[in-house]
Amino acid sequence: MAENIFDCELPDEKGYFGEYGGSFIPPELQVIMDQVTAAYEEIREDPDFRAELADLYQHFVGRPSPIFHAKNLSKKYGADIYLKREDLNHTGAHKINHCLGEALLAKKMGKKKLIAETGAGQHGVALATAAALVGLECDIHMGEVDMAKEHPNVIRMRILGANVIPVSHGRKTLKEAVDSAFGAYLADPQTQLFGIGSVVGPHPYPRMIRDFQSIVGVEAKEQFKHMTGKLPDNLVACVGGGSNALGLFTAFMNDKSVAMYGVEPSGRDIDILGEHAATMTHGKPGVMHGFKSYMLQDDDGEPAEVYSVASGLDYPSVGPQHSYLKDIGRVNYAYISDKEAIDAFFEISRLEGIIPAIETAHALAYTFKLAQESDTGTILVNLSGRGDKDIDFVAEKYGEEYGI
Repeated sequence: MAENIFDCELPDEKGYFGEYGGSFIPPELQVIMDQVTAAYEEIREDPDFRAELADLYQHFVGRPSPIFHAKNLSKKYGADIYLKREDLNHTGAHKINHCLGEALLAKKMGKKKLIAETGAGQHGVALATAAALVGLECDIHMGEVDMAKEHPNVIRMRILGANVIPVSHGRKTLKEAVDSAFGAYLADPQTQLFGIGSVVGPHPYPRMIRDFQSIVGVEAKEQFKHMTGKLPDNLVACVGGGSNALGLFTAFMNDKSVAMYGVEPSGRDIDILGEHAATMTHGKPGVMHGFKSYMLQDDDGEPAEVYSVASGLDYPSVGPQHSYLKDIGRVNYAYISDKEAIDAFFEISRLEGIIPAIETAHALAYTFKLAQESDTGTILVNLSGRGDKDIDFVAEKYGEEYGI
């Protein structure tokens, strides 16, 4: 491996990326979180843990995931487009990268159960998979709207032995699933470990999940150099909580010649609160789910209702490191609408034979725009997940329009 996936200067010892991050939780839970931090600090320096994780990445997940030169898309849009194929991982997305780390950590800490939220279901499937592998129980909280939309992943989780807990309050989507999972964790933090699904939550989760996901960029940097003789000019990834984006971006953070683009959902209307989930565009600093970051807020300063066609992106906040990277100008944040994402979903399916997750389709839609600009150079997209989970929803909602 070219670089250590656990090497990164931020956050500081209290979990802050500039002014963002930290741990805003009850004192009794902070005691437990300090134990999680101490256990993570220990395992990240443990050569046996690193070797075990590397072995699972190779022989269980199927890493390294390849980079594919999408020549048909490149020809159509006028710039060389490359795809980091995280969709080819076991379980179908980047989520397995951190779920294996969380499962091994839980086992080391003597926990009996992994508990988590899921939106699109990919994190739930990956955590259920990791729990089965290491012999832990698994509870997954999922909004009822997302359960209906992502039914194939609900079945996968149940086949893997997980208990899928329907969440029926609010909009019945990702934010409510996080609320429900946090409540269940607070009821028993001693025997459970919260396997948070993105670079969000109280310290050490934003750091820990980023570290596990950074294998994506470590591999990509070496692979791209081998393929082309140089670094990519641009990186593109979708952003909900932001784990797949930081997974790709981290290894390139000090390479100033590489531009980075995080793409969030503008949903049905970017100008109407509740009709999008464009946190970096319209949010402002706030605290939710135990951390400080940009957040979409209502008139009372509470988390606003959000919407996206992609269940994995409809979250009213974002990982705190993303907020820091926005403020210092290192990453450019853009947005893509439902319609643009669905168009891109079909475009790559029919031009390259790859059906992407709808979340990933947001990154692809922005890539097509970027590619048509003059002197764009090469673009490397994190193809963060495959679209098996979305095909029933897409066929039902968009089938007539797109001829299926």
